[in-house]
Amino acid sequence: MASERNDGGTMEDPLFILESGEVYRNPTEVKMSQIVLPCHANGCGELSVGQLLKWMDSTACLSAERHTGCSCITASVDDIHFEHTIGVGQVVNIKAKVNRAFTSSMEVGIVVSCEDLFTGRQWKVCHAFATFVARRTETGKVQLKQVIPRTQLEQMEYSIAAERRRMRLIHAEVMNDLLSSSTAQLGECQEYDDAVPAEITQVESVELVLPPHANHQVSTFGGQIMAWMENVATIAASRLCKAHPTLRTIDMFHFRGPSHIGDRLVLKAIVNNAFKNSMEVGVCAEAYKGGDPLRHINSAFMTFEVLDRDRKPITLPRIRPEPVDGKRRYKEAIARKKIRLDRKYIISCKQTEVPLSVPWDPSNQMYLSYNNVSALKLLAARNNWELSSEKNKVSLYTLEENHMLCFKVETDVNVPAEQVFHLLSDLRRRQEWDRHYKQCDEIVEVDEEDTIYRVATPSVSKGSKGQDFILLASRRKPCDARDPFLIALRSVTLPHHPPTEDCARGEVLCAGFSILEESPSVTKLSYYNKATPGVLPYISTDIAGLSSGFYCTFSSCSHYLEQNRDSLAARPASSL
Repeated sequence: MASERNDGGTMEDPLFILESGEVYRNPTEVKMSQIVLPCHANGCGELSVGQLLKWMDSTACLSAERHTGCSCITASVDDIHFEHTIGVGQVVNIKAKVNRAFTSSMEVGIVVSCEDLFTGRQWKVCHAFATFVARRTETGKVQLKQVIPRTQLEQMEYSIAAERRRMRLIHAEVMNDLLSSSTAQLGECQEYDDAVPAEITQVESVELVLPPHANHQVSTFGGQIMAWMENVATIAASRLCKAHPTLRTIDMFHFRGPSHIGDRLVLKAIVNNAFKNSMEVGVCAEAYKGGDPLRHINSAFMTFEVLDRDRKPITLPRIRPEPVDGKRRYKEAIARKKIRLDRKYIISCKQTEVPLSVPWDPSNQMYLSYNNVSALKLLAARNNWELSSEKNKVSLYTLEENHMLCFKVETDVNVPAEQVFHLLSDLRRRQEWDRHYKQCDEIVEVDEEDTIYRVATPSVSKGSKGQDFILLASRRKPCDARDPFLIALRSVTLPHHPPTEDCARGEVLCAGFSILEESPSVTKLSYYNKATPGVLPYISTDIAGLSSGFYCTFSSCSHYLEQNRDSLAARPASSL
């Protein structure tokens, strides 16, 4: 049974009242409510995750089609973590809405909650992000209309959707690189006398795609394929643990091609590795018709647990991998587990639960970069900033959030936005206009978009040490004309750059620039910062109105930008 914790207050957006007095509702929002019947349940009397995936996919597809006005197909689904199970007799409430539309694809956000009809309690089960693609029409490729965010929450999701899309596009390449480097370091698989041979967990099943399995476009329903995959994965997991397993996580997956009525769908599953309290099952779906060769439809990795009567995970038996491919899958499962933990630690946790400085290494770079940019976008999307002071068109705003003071400095500069972006992207030049930057050295150039710097700042008072910061700078160009250029900053730790006796190590949780083009020659420049203890000494007098240091710094910044307005040295070679 699911936990009885009441999370109902976090499930609905705050009411947004239109000028007409009507309550605003997102035009793409679709809701589905289903009571869980015995035919929907597994052997434990809980809702089958396969059935839940079918309902989620249906709801998301209807939302996508409401936005496009034409047929849509599921392209991919991001990681899903199931926080709770759902029992027979309880109600599943699913809400889906389009967060953002791109050229021909769109991101649909899905939230699943459970409701107990007898007590009125509600709790969140999971959330997911699915990508849908509009099908071609007789007139050709569909050009999607843009989503117009109206509420603060919609603006946040709209902004971060671009960053999630970027991560999806590079996900496969990054994962392959990480798996190759990680598995090479693992050495030989350990042998255990009591290990269970992996081959006994192997499952192969074939399904004939019939009209009830197809959607209204006569293609095999994506949710149905996911349900069949979950079914064979559950059988494989059960063969290892000799019990009813509980599905906890499905990793991001992509549909490689379509399937249609009359296809034979071959589904294969095997336990890749078993850890202390969880196991990873790999699943593959392929299709064929008649004598045609197999077509790869989808692959996924699912993580299962087995729970005792107190709903605590039990210890699982070890597994002995098959030779060659089995050993490769065994090692890759270990590497994926580490990547999964990094991802959950960096992305899924609330920011108040994550240390200011997270250790950086190549395996978590993608997620640290995502977290860095997303945190800045969330801060910029807040609509409750309060004007603290204003001087010569430089405005200082403050916002208190979770007992943390945030501030924003904003001004207009007569320099094109792209040039401002290039001039501010290299932190080594910041000391030319910012007196708080005593020295800045590049430590690691991760890639074209991410660089790690060491920044030294002067002491605030006589007799005190100066500070230094190890900062990850993540740069992003606009996804479309309504997006700003972004330069996001956050602290990371590097083992070869520990704190020194000469400087106190400071930390930055979230900071950076938003650079928005207002016209071809005018740019709105905004600087954001969540004031950590390491940052507060430098800005406390400005916040209190006892100093105009921010005005001086940003005036100097404006002067620096205008002086270098036509400087080619600021631009990367690729843009010259």
